[in-house]
Amino acid sequence: MSVGANYRAASRARSNAEFVSKIAVVVEETDETLYWLETLLEAGIAPLTRAEALLREGNELLRIFAASKRTAKKSNRDT
Repeated sequence: MSVGANYRAASRARSNAEFVSKIAVVVEETDETLYWLETLLEAGIAPLTRAEALLREGNELLRIFAASKRTAKKSNRDT
């Protein structure tokens, strides 16, 4: 659960700069997880019916984490 562990670390950041750094790792890990899930699908190892909900949720989380990163970076510049 690298995504979850890294998100937990980001939520415990001691500064905005540290949060931006850690949430960037969360974005990368989420994207990598989606890559491997897509690879399993393309290889025929996992059926789409079982992975469709995971792909949808993973993409939603990726958008949320990326938006959090953008907002935090903007806040960092504005202070």
